[in-house]
Amino acid sequence: MQDVEVIEDASAAATALDPVRARLLGELRVPASAAGLAARVGMARQKVNYHLRSLEAHGLVELADERRHGGITERVLQASAQAYVVSPAAVSPSAADPAATADHLSATYLLALAGRLVREVGSLARRAGSSGGRLPTMTVDTTIGFRSAADRAAFAEDLTAAVLDLAARYHHDDGRPHRLVVAAHPVPEEET
Repeated sequence: MQDVEVIEDASAAATALDPVRARLLGELRVPASAAGLAARVGMARQKVNYHLRSLEAHGLVELADERRHGGITERVLQASAQAYVVSPAAVSPSAADPAATADHLSATYLLALAGRLVREVGSLARRAGSSGGRLPTMTVDTTIGFRSAADRAAFAEDLTAAVLDLAARYHHDDGRPHRLVVAAHPVPEEET
């Protein structure tokens, strides 16, 4: 089971976002048979089976085990990932393009970058996983409290200078290119 799976197919996204199927996916973080899952969620086994077939057809659940009981084989399924992220590519083939936004300080530009990040890293992670490799990534995530807009602007200037200095120091024309995205936005009120 993967930690996070990026869903790029529109029909798989629609399947995963269906409220009943989303609940079943959440329950299937722990492997279960249709009968066991039906008892846990209070639904008829036939209805659970119907939804499980759709989830399995889209690769969102996978076979974890088969148990034989006399002449009957009980299939035990599990979610293919602990969590799912829907790629903007699943919603629209013309996903937001950062290059189409001139204002690099706008929320539109940040959202377009975030969408591109999900699309690119999701695709690269899928390829790395299928070949048994790991995707080399790095992440910096922190929270900063700025006292004023002037402090925020000064920080942005210093950060830009530091990143450009580091990029110049470590960049090699014959090296494997990596995309570096540094973003800042206010923390939503419900998280503070």
